[in-house]
Amino acid sequence: MIHLILAVMLLSSVAPGRTVRDEFGRDMKVPDHPHRLICLAPSITDTVYALGAGAEIVGITDYTKYPPEAKQKPSVGGVINPSLERIAGLKPDLVLAIGDLNSLDLVRSIERLGFTVFVVRPHGIEGIYRSIESIGRAINEDDKAVALVARLRVRERIVRERVAGKGRPTVFFVVWPDPIMTAGRGAFITELIEIAGGKSISDDLPHEWPQMSPEAVLSRQPEYLVLPRESNVDLTRLRRPSWWKKLKAAQDGKVIYVDDRINYPSPIAFDALEDLAKQLHP
Repeated sequence: MIHLILAVMLLSSVAPGRTVRDEFGRDMKVPDHPHRLICLAPSITDTVYALGAGAEIVGITDYTKYPPEAKQKPSVGGVINPSLERIAGLKPDLVLAIGDLNSLDLVRSIERLGFTVFVVRPHGIEGIYRSIESIGRAINEDDKAVALVARLRVRERIVRERVAGKGRPTVFFVVWPDPIMTAGRGAFITELIEIAGGKSISDDLPHEWPQMSPEAVLSRQPEYLVLPRESNVDLTRLRRPSWWKKLKAAQDGKVIYVDDRINYPSPIAFDALEDLAKQLHP
């Protein structure tokens, strides 16, 4: 391990590079053309593939699903606690991290091994756009990133125009049922619901991923429950606790199963946006 670290540090000291600013506000020296990328979150992996650089990825994290071919890449472990040994063994020339899931302690631990870590923080829809452009700069695919963001903005605008002037049914997005977790103010999922022509009952809660009490949910009585497809949470499970049975949407089976891409702050979130808009406003 010591020999590996010394070799990497020596190479990094002589390799050509560029200086780019990450979303922690740090000026980072990155290779001119990084060819060994580790993506520390599934959303980052999706973004890199969308920028046409999937072949440069040498490591991903567990539970990466999109695109399907990414699942063939070796995993360095979980998003929150990846293996430093596996990361070092893959000899990356750039590690891409996500600020809300990869802690600063983790980032510093990887950097102490001699690897550059570039961090993004995709808060809200604008944050997704910004992070795509940030990753594009980091991997020297600026033009592709700008073009991708432009295409995604067109898709957003088309959805907004299609639902304009229509009623906005109230919905409750269930991240987890016990304790009850949802999307609050500023969360990209809350914004996706709004763009799709709905109104989240939790859009006024001050945190992005807040917990709610059963009483708070019941007092707001959403017209629909929104659950991601292929989720561990389904209507049968929701009906088990007695309080869920008092929720009219659960009684009436008014549940929208949205594309599970809605959980990813990356380009595939726009697939889920279009799917949700079609279900809210057929």
